[in-house]
Amino acid sequence: MEFNTNSLPKLLLAAGALLIVLGLLTWALQDKLSWLGRLPGDIRIERENFNLYIPVTTMILLSVVLSGLLWLARRMWPGG
Repeated sequence: MEFNTNSLPKLLLAAGALLIVLGLLTWALQDKLSWLGRLPGDIRIERENFNLYIPVTTMILLSVVLSGLLWLARRMWPGG
């Protein structure tokens, strides 16, 4: 893939638009996605003045899903 400095602004705008769309979808579906972040394997430690939250299982699940989507996109992309 050849990188052109003229395409950088377009890439940044597309990435920003994608983040906005993902944020709006997450906000609209927050009732249906309430289980996300509360999976078995997510570490949550709550004390009186201290909260620690490490979403291990959630991050693994998201990584597998995103890897699969990117793999599928590359397979469908012409010339890829």
